Amino acid sequence: MAGMLSNTASLVRYAVEGELPADFWEFAADRIRHHSFRDIDDTFEERSVGWVSVMNMFDTQFAYASYAAGDYIMLSLRVDERKVAPALLKKFCMKEEERLKKEKELPRLSKRHRMEIKENIYLMLLKKALPGTAVYDLAWNLAEGTVLFFSTNKKAQETLEEFFKETFNLHLIQQIPYLTAGHLLDAKEQEALAQLNPEIFI
Repeated sequence: MAGMLSNTASLVRYAVEGELPADFWEFAADRIRHHSFRDIDDTFEERSVGWVSVMNMFDTQFAYASYAAGDYIMLSLRVDERKVAPALLKKFCMKEEERLKKEKELPRLSKRHRMEIKENIYLMLLKKALPGTAVYDLAWNLAEGTVLFFSTNKKAQETLEEFFKETFNLHLIQQIPYLTAGHLLDAKEQEALAQLNPEIFI
């Protein structure tokens, strides 16, 4: 997966809304540590989201504040998730339903009974499933109040926006080109930008 350390990368730009606390670095250390990634390989949990080092997705200790680089915070968001394929779930549910109908000599099973079978089969398959891993890099420019997130995946962006707020109590606002231009231009250029009207091209 392409990230900030790759030769090529896709990214989106965010503005960070909210006030940074006076003791920001102490605050950041505590919040990043509290929201670091928790492994679910040896559990039956379906999903885990947390911060890891951009250099090593297994590093959740961040020795010597390894995420700090001048006016930047560099982190990776790791998402591990177990999934049960719908087709696989359906197959094993049907197999168990047929077994029980023959065993109990029933023409059909009740809705409640079928739901119980589905829940039990789902848990059985979930326990056997290995979690998949996705890692997404970000660079937070504290001086400018911007975040570069190295993924254009919509679900990954939604996860980042929610988890960033949970971690730092700050909002991320995705910057469309117009808003990004306003952030980068000087006062005179911003005034000219404000005079532009949208056009519809046919």
